Formats: sequence, C-alpha cells, structure tokens
Amino acid sequence: MGVSLLSSPAFPRIVIFSFITLYLIPELALAGITRHYKFDIKLQNVTRLCHTKSIVTVNGQFPGPRIVAREGDHLLIKVVNHVQNNISIHWHGIRQLQTGWADGPAYVTQCPIQTSQSYVYNFTIVGQRGTLFWHAHISWLRATVYGPLIILPKRGVPYPFAKPYEEVPIIFGEWWNVNPEAVISQALQTGGGPNVSDAYTINGLPGPLYNCSAKDTFKLKVKPGKTYLLRLINAALNDELFFSIANHSLTVVEADAVYVKPFETNTLLIAPGQTTNVVLKTKPHNPNATFLMTARPYVTGLGTFDNSTVAGILEYESPFHSAASIRNLPLFKPSLPSLNDTSFATNFTNKLRSLASAQFPANVPQKVDGHFFFTIGLGTSPCQQNHTCQGPNGTMFAASINNVSFVQSTTALLQAHFFGQSNGVYTPDFPITPIFPFNYTNNPPNNTMVSNGTKLVVLPFNTSVELIMQDTSILGAESHPLHLHGFNFFVVGQGFGNYDPNKDPSKFNLVDPIERNTVGVPSGGWVAIRFQADNPGVWFMHCHLEIHTSWGLKMAWVVLDGKLPNQKLLPPPADLPKC
Repeated sequence: MGVSLLSSPAFPRIVIFSFITLYLIPELALAGITRHYKFDIKLQNVTRLCHTKSIVTVNGQFPGPRIVAREGDHLLIKVVNHVQNNISIHWHGIRQLQTGWADGPAYVTQCPIQTSQSYVYNFTIVGQRGTLFWHAHISWLRATVYGPLIILPKRGVPYPFAKPYEEVPIIFGEWWNVNPEAVISQALQTGGGPNVSDAYTINGLPGPLYNCSAKDTFKLKVKPGKTYLLRLINAALNDELFFSIANHSLTVVEADAVYVKPFETNTLLIAPGQTTNVVLKTKPHNPNATFLMTARPYVTGLGTFDNSTVAGILEYESPFHSAASIRNLPLFKPSLPSLNDTSFATNFTNKLRSLASAQFPANVPQKVDGHFFFTIGLGTSPCQQNHTCQGPNGTMFAASINNVSFVQSTTALLQAHFFGQSNGVYTPDFPITPIFPFNYTNNPPNNTMVSNGTKLVVLPFNTSVELIMQDTSILGAESHPLHLHGFNFFVVGQGFGNYDPNKDPSKFNLVDPIERNTVGVPSGGWVAIRFQADNPGVWFMHCHLEIHTSWGLKMAWVVLDGKLPNQKLLPPPADLPKC
C-alpha cells in the first residue's frame, strides 16, 4: 500500500478536535470549515547517526505533524510553549490577507511566544491550493520545528492533471549531532562561518549512505502502473538540493502551491523555502529491483558545506517478495548533477511557467508604480575591540541588501506600525537603489563593510512593484533563495552578470512567468519579480539560507491600509504575545 495523504509513518496524523464547525468571513464572502490544531512545543529525545539528543519538537514529532486543509478553510492553531526557548511559527507561503498577526516571524509580525505561554494563529486560506509548509521562525529552531502544510482544492474541484493514486509529502531537512542553537551562537560570536550539518534527511531520516543509518531510511512503497503525487518540500536550513529517483522520470506540476505547465525531468532543483509537486508514474510491471531516491546540495558559495547525500528507497510491492528477498534485489542509484552545476540549475528554472489558463490565470502586473533595485550579498563587519574574529581578514561575516544589514528590533514591527509607534523602532527610509553603485559581478570594492539599521520600505496600498535583485561578488558570488512573506510574485526575468535596465526589460516574460513565494537570485546574476502590494501589514523579506538571515540579509515592506474594509489590517488578537 502506498503512503496516503492523511496517514503516514513519517508524519503521524494530528488530532483535529473540532472538524466541522462552519465559519463565515463576510469580508471575503467565503464559507469554509474551521479546522482546529494544537501544537505543543516540547523537548523530545531523538536518535540519528547513533547520536541521541534532546530536540525542540511539535507534539514530540520530528518532523512535525502534517496540517491538511482545503482552499477556503479557516485555521485555528493553538501553539503552547513548554520549552525554555522562545518560539514563533511561520505558515510559509500563506498570504495572510488582513491577518498579518498570524504570519509568525519573531519581532516582525509578533513577539515570540515565551515559556509557558500560548498563542492561537488564526487565518483563512484564500485563493490558494497546493503544497506549503510551516516552520519555526526564530533563531535556528527551524532545524527541528517544521512540517508539511497541504492545501487541497475546494471539494469537487479537480487537479489540472490526472488524479494520482496516492499523495506523499517528502520533506528535506538537515541534522546536526550538536544543538543547532549552539552552532549559530558560536558563529555569531566568532564572526566566522557556522559548522555544517552532519546529514541531510528525507522525512527526518538520513538513509543508508550515512553511518549507522540503514534502519533510519524513508521507504516509498509503490504499486506498478500507478501515479503518485510527491509533494516535495525543502526545509533544510542552508542548502539548495538536487533530487532524483533512479530510473524514473518525474513530471513537475506545481511550484510553491501554484500550478505550472507540466514538464518532465529526471532531476530537479529545490531551494530552502521552495516546494515542488511532481507526478511519479511507476513502471507497468514489477521491475524486481529497488531504486534510490537521493538529494545532495547545489553549491555556489565559497564557504564550507555538508558534502553528503541523503537517500530514501523506492520499493515496488509484490506478494512474492519478503522483506529479506527485497534486500537481495538489485539497487539502482540515480546520477545527480555536479555540486556546482549552474547550467542545470538555470535550465531547470527556465522551464517553470505558470499555467496561465482561464481557471488559473497569471495576473502579472503589466504596469509598474514602483521600481526597486536591491543588491544581495555578503560583506563584513568590524571585529569588536579586544576580540579575535574568524571572518575575512579578522572581520566578522555579515550580509546585506543594498549594503544595509538588518538589525532585528526587540519590538514587533507590525505592532509598532499598527499603533503608530514606529519612532525608535524602525525608519521608513530603506534605500530603493544601491547607495554606492559598483560593478556588482566583477572585482569587488575595497571596502566590504556593511551598514546597519532597521529600515523599511513603505508602499501605498495596491502599488504594483517591480524589484530587481542583483547578486554581488563581494566575498564571492553566490545563489540566494529570497522569500517574500505575505505575497506571491511573478518571476518575469533573470540573467547573469549585471542587470541592464536598457536592454533586459525587453526580454521580460509578462505572459506566463512562474508565480512563487521564494526565488533563487542566480549566482553572479539577477532576477526580476513583480507583485501587487494588495495586502496591508508589515512583510518580511529575507534569504532562506538561515545563516545569511542571521547575518542580516533581510528587510521588510510596510503596505498601508486601503480605503475599503477588506483592504485594512484587522486589529491584533487579544492573546498576541508581548515582548
């Protein structure tokens, strides 16, 4: 039997304790089921790679429980913190229309939930269906606090592809034998790069290519002649990943919970924060073999990385095979691209196109109200006096957008905005173009020091935005997966070298560009996105490589209220955590 959508050994089903309460939101003219979940944040002993340690989990599960809902459903998720760490949860990719208080990034839309405190995340899924995920959004707790968020279409609405026999979430992660909180703490103290993970995982399991891990292997059991929808999620902290299944092709049908024009591939690339749905068609007859499904990193930077491979096993069910005989079957391994295969990465991302159909249109902003140009990359900060630092030339590593390394406030930015108390919390003067232009992808400037500040961009409601994000070669060119909270955006163009405002816009795709919430800024190149700022609130944007976010590669947008009631941010809930 294949792994079903609602029950899987890797993701035990969470108890839904009030399943059929109807809830109406007049402003959105949507009726849907209210689904209640409870997340208990608690410590749990977990053993991987023959190392047992206590990790922060949701409901004692690693990875955490699966959330399943339908488009139009209302979610009430009570999070209770039983650990010493502060916690907040982000519902990655959910637009949070008017409900920015439920978005989750600590000190941006909320203060974190402190020990023995709780908070109910209260939001409705509007106009979205597909695969997303949830994860902790404070420090590096995302290393163990994450899980799938599956949004089914409304009842009676089919997929724009053949209905699969089974649906299987496959979530990639990283495992450290030590506490990841100690890893980032040490890195920030020394100014150097962090220690890398000890393994990658599939559904929390490292697989047979790692020491002491043969029994900790994810197995996908399939039947011949069936189709399976694999819901792929990259929850790893610091690595983009190539993924392939030996001797099987995959058909990509969705990215970041948006349907795409289907295309076949043997291998795909998925960055942290991205999701990709693929259809796997099994062989018509039992092949009397087993097949590895493997993932390993796509690497563009100069820093150290976890150069290892996670593997699961695809097994065909057969009444004639015992567990012992399956172990004796031939085992085929896929061939993955080389670690730095930027050509493959570029070709793969160029194949992604929106359906742009009557039912699923690509509403690309055709006119632009606000043009922005952001440089994305690494830099340095001076070492503190009487300290020894391990960054370049005795400095500390830093990261920035337009040379501003974001300083995290100790007050939630959304609260400061909503109550008109931004004075001393943030300033609305984030530079919309680089202050010091230079040849971004050639020789870096002599001065690699970043500036620091809590600066935001303020947008009037419904502004149409075009944003060019340019990688820089300061401390080496590198790919950066940038995630925008609160919005989907259209990737209208990308290229290598420096963006040319005179020539490159003529090549933009304004017909069927891919719609995403997380996009890779190419190593040594640029990407152009467009979105409509139709969601009031304060919205975080950051690199989804956790180390880069820790170093300051982040900023935020303030979208002001519109004139109509359904264009205004709703007031904060009574149980909103306090700092």
